[in-house]
Amino acid sequence: MKIKKGDNVIIIAGKDKGKRGKILKALPREDKVIVEGANIYKKHRRPKTTKEKGSVNDIPMPIHVSNVKKVD
Repeated sequence: MKIKKGDNVIIIAGKDKGKRGKILKALPREDKVIVEGANIYKKHRRPKTTKEKGSVNDIPMPIHVSNVKKVD
């Protein structure tokens, strides 16, 4: 894998095509990377106690390396 954490990339395929971002995490064994602000998944959280409120958290999910391109 020629892409590492901290590199700036552009997404060339998929629903987020054309978005730019920085790599937050590289997963070389799976050939995937997590890009800041791309492929966002909404996780609904249930309140743990009656005093807390439930929430919806945005979690970035991995994208295959072949769908990103390094930019300088």
